[in-house]
Formats: sequence, structure tokens, C-alpha cells
Amino acid sequence: MSSDHAARAGAATFSWYHRAAWQGNPYAQFNLAQLYLRGHGVERDDAQAVVWLARAASHGLAYAQNHLGALHYSGRGVPPDHALAACWFRRAAQQGDRSAQYNLGLLYRKGRGVTLSHPTAMSWFYRAAEQGMARAQAQLAHGYLHGLGVTVSHPLAMAWYRKAALQGHVAAQVQLAHMYARGLGVAASSARALYWYRHAAGAGNLSAKRALGLM
Repeated sequence: MSSDHAARAGAATFSWYHRAAWQGNPYAQFNLAQLYLRGHGVERDDAQAVVWLARAASHGLAYAQNHLGALHYSGRGVPPDHALAACWFRRAAQQGDRSAQYNLGLLYRKGRGVTLSHPTAMSWFYRAAEQGMARAQAQLAHGYLHGLGVTVSHPLAMAWYRKAALQGHVAAQVQLAHMYARGLGVAASSARALYWYRHAAGAGNLSAKRALGLM
């Protein structure tokens, strides 16, 4: 596809979403916001993206609420406001959006926009982890490994790290290898440690490469 053809196609897409968005379609409003964020078919405009995400979010669209929360958190198109970010993450999280559940969990773990609470963070990580999100599974495992809001449990940490590692989460693969090497929550196994270090090293993880060099 030529650059001229791509530009015309992008402009046509923008025009379609723009019309539908003004007619009140929340999905078109969300997609229009994405075009503004990426500069596809229109000049990039983060402030306009916030406007359209807010309209889609007001219709109850969970992924629009999560995206809006992310923009408020990072200060993209609006001044940074962690409390408002938490508000939008919560609205999406309560609808079952796993990305919002994970994001809200991070806010509670860091105490940004909400009162720091490791137990609350773990409860939101758990909901996202149950939906198969590898990042949430790794955070849940981290909590069990270090006793953040829960009683330390090496077996549970091992179980959740394994779930994340099997999905290709590199940091979880490294932690899983560490636990096999040290016999935390499982019988020590240099063979299994080697297996997971190799996986992580193959993805470019420097910690795993160093560990392999010492085995």
C-alpha cells in the first residue's frame, strides 16, 4: 500500500469514527480517541483523546474508563491526577476489566491516589490473575513471596509464578528459577532452575544470563 493510499484510508477511517462519535456511539468515541492518541488519520492530539475517552467512559465502557485512568495517571492530555486515575480504574475494575484491576492493584501497592494497602492490592491482583493476566499473576506471587498484605507462602508464590512463567512472563521465569535453585516452596532442583533460567536468558534477561554463567 502506497503512503498516499494509506493516508487516504486513515483519513476515511477518522471521518467515519468522527461522525459516529458525534452521534453518541461510545465504541466510535473510544476508537476516535485512539486515532487522536496515535496520530492516525489526524494530527496527534492527546487533549482531544481525553475528551472522547471521557464521553465513552461516561457511557460505562470499561476499557474506555481504564484508558482514561491511564491518561490521568501519566498526565497525557491532562494534568497528572492519581486520585482521578484511581476513580476511573475502579469503575472499570468493578466491571471486571482485568487491566483496570491490575492498574488499581498497582496504585494500592504504591499508595498513589489511594491509601497504601497491600491487602487491597492483593485482592485486585487476584481478580486479574484469575482472568489469566500474567502480570497480575506475577504481582500476586510477589506478594506471597514477601508477605505483602498476606502471610508468606512459598508454595502459593511458586504456583502463581509458574502460571505467569508459562505465559512467557520473563521476570516470573527468573523468580521461578530462583525458587527452584533455593528450594523455596518446592524441593530444590538445579535442572528445573536451569530450564527456567534458559527461557528467561533466551528472552534477553541479564539476571538469568548471569545465573547461567554461575551454574
